[in-house]
Amino acid sequence: MSDRQILQAMSGLMAGMFVSILAGTVVANALPRIMADLGASQSSYTWVVTAELLAMTATVPLWGKLADLYNQKLLLQISLGLFVVGSLLAGFSHDVDLLIFSRVVQGIGAGGLTALAQVVMAAIIPPRRLGKYAGMFGAVFAVGTVAGPLIGGVLVDTSWLGWRWCFFIGVPFALFAIALLQRTLKLPVVRREAKIDYLGAFLLVAGVCALLVWVTLAGNSFDWASWQTAALTGGGAVLLAAAVFVESRVSEPIIPLGIFRNRTVTLTTVASFFVGLAMFGGTVFLSQYFQIALGKSPTVAGLMSLPMILGLLVSSTVAGQIISRTGRWKVYLVTGGILMTAGLGLLATIGADTHFGLLSCYMAVMGVGVGMLMQNLVLAAQNDVAASELGAATSVLSFFRSLGGTIGTSVLGAILASRVAAEMSEGLREAGVPAAPGAAGHGAMPDMTTLPAPIREIVEHAYGVATGELFLVATPFALLAVIAVLFVKEKPLKTTSGMERLAEESGAVGHADPAEVSPVKAGAVVTPTEKS
Repeated sequence: MSDRQILQAMSGLMAGMFVSILAGTVVANALPRIMADLGASQSSYTWVVTAELLAMTATVPLWGKLADLYNQKLLLQISLGLFVVGSLLAGFSHDVDLLIFSRVVQGIGAGGLTALAQVVMAAIIPPRRLGKYAGMFGAVFAVGTVAGPLIGGVLVDTSWLGWRWCFFIGVPFALFAIALLQRTLKLPVVRREAKIDYLGAFLLVAGVCALLVWVTLAGNSFDWASWQTAALTGGGAVLLAAAVFVESRVSEPIIPLGIFRNRTVTLTTVASFFVGLAMFGGTVFLSQYFQIALGKSPTVAGLMSLPMILGLLVSSTVAGQIISRTGRWKVYLVTGGILMTAGLGLLATIGADTHFGLLSCYMAVMGVGVGMLMQNLVLAAQNDVAASELGAATSVLSFFRSLGGTIGTSVLGAILASRVAAEMSEGLREAGVPAAPGAAGHGAMPDMTTLPAPIREIVEHAYGVATGELFLVATPFALLAVIAVLFVKEKPLKTTSGMERLAEESGAVGHADPAEVSPVKAGAVVTPTEKS
């Protein structure tokens, strides 16, 4: 495929990814207002935040497996359709239960987009040329991440629009992406007998959800050392052990366990987990830091994340272009990991009085590191697996990155709440002020506009100190990601696309045009195909 054909095919993918990213970021600065309007509790706030991430994390492996079996374009359009349904339900929600359910639907759709977009890219673009297009996806990620909080803040601050438009605004983009995919993306139709491992899928999703519910609620709804912890961790472990047993014995496993015999896949999976834990776990609380510790509005808080996103945008684009020209990629993994670790370490020094210029430099360093590392981990894994396992390998990396992000967000959130409570109690005691109900933390977000100046200073100091401590906790996990990528063996990037490699694996090369051959595994029965 020429560059023009690839860009046409990718246009719908990029529109779909933009929708997925926008869904996760546009509500970041709007949630306090949403919770107040719906009269929701702090535990409900936690569920609204994590419901989408839980659903996305749990379903990514299923989407990845389906991508190896069925029509990938149709699966992409279905995932976008689920996003539209979830967005409409969220926008029309009049109670928090419906809002949480709608976020689950959105998360299932986002899981499809997360897994399938990179699978389709690998199918149509050779790894040697994939770097620069992965950089474009990094740019889309950056724009969606910047635009989301900013758009959400503006919508919330605009009286005649309101928070419901944070959900409605993604619907036209999703519908546009569905139409664009139908027009521009041409992939062979899969024609082969396949069996879905429904039992393995159920056990995998149930086990993962049990553990994610535990890390989400532990330390908030119940103590870390409690019978609920024992029930959820024990039940999750048993379910996952059963899933491994089933997966090792079925012909079409959801996650082929043999894929972990590949050293590159194993190491990039470990690195992706720690990247998710360090990056998402640390940065998800930056917006809260901007608004509470620094006293900024939701709109300004969205703008303040620009240095980090611009760093990510520039580094992912430039590194992708250089990788495509030179074929060398490991140096960017290692450099990106080191810069991400350094950025997190620098952010561990922030407080309520940190100058924005210094803060911007710290965020830019971390953004540059993440931009070099995140997409290229996927590139390294896709380059080193059989074409028939591209979907499984890609979804495994996405799954563990999301899993790390969910665990990091939950655990670091509990640390934040505990540290804020301790700092505020100490500050109030030193000021000779009795602690008011809810003032000592416990995960509650104070309304800064109603606090008197002396109390506001105590709250700002508490959140500044606590946020810096979060980055200090996250830094060692980023260092573990660096250690993992150091052991990844650099292999030459392949010059054939996933569809061409799949045709070779099926023994069809030399008998037909690779673009016309169904993506089938060796030994599968093939019937005449047509382009979708």
